[in-house]
Amino acid sequence: MRKKLFLYGLYGLAGLLITAALAFKIFQPVQVVPRIRLSPGFILIDQNGRSLTNEDLRGKFVLYNFTYTRCPDPCAGMNATIQEIQRRLGEANLGDIEMVFVTISFDPDYDTPERLAAYAQSLNADPQQWIFATTQDKALLKTIIGAGFEAYYEPDGEGGFRFDPKFVLVDGWGVIRGEYRYQTQVPDTERILRHIRVLAEEVHNSKGAASLAYEAAHYFLCYTP
Repeated sequence: MRKKLFLYGLYGLAGLLITAALAFKIFQPVQVVPRIRLSPGFILIDQNGRSLTNEDLRGKFVLYNFTYTRCPDPCAGMNATIQEIQRRLGEANLGDIEMVFVTISFDPDYDTPERLAAYAQSLNADPQQWIFATTQDKALLKTIIGAGFEAYYEPDGEGGFRFDPKFVLVDGWGVIRGEYRYQTQVPDTERILRHIRVLAEEVHNSKGAASLAYEAAHYFLCYTP
């Protein structure tokens, strides 16, 4: 009996893989952005003094970056990247998907909500779309940024920080789908926008039989560059 159940299960799995492969063949070309890992849970305070949690962002695409308001460089370049992506977001064909940007400061002693608000205003940031946040709990902050988002930072002993300039793209299910670092290359606005567009296509189109094609694309690592 157990042997029969095992064989039935094996046949079922084989059938599913064959169906996925056929769907992949039919719906080619399908490309996806990888499912890297789950993003961390968090509770932060935003520039308006309100609580911000990862659950507040559920269902939205989020582009995170990590910095501090006194940062001289390369923060100006990171801010410019976000501003350009915001200006060109229409190219991503998001439809009814909401996109937000979250800048997390790792300098809570200086970056109070008031200073974060002033910093946001200096960048003409739309508070509905670009959120600045931090927490006074430094251990929690290190867990969120360092362990969860895998972005390095530490005090430099001179009032500033050595850190890993990085963007992280997270989908509506809280899964990290893209990581973009300055160490290897300056984050390419075109590449980030392309990944947002491909992710939106997956959300809009992966229904019915087409969902098998997208799952097959993940299985066969058909990632967009």
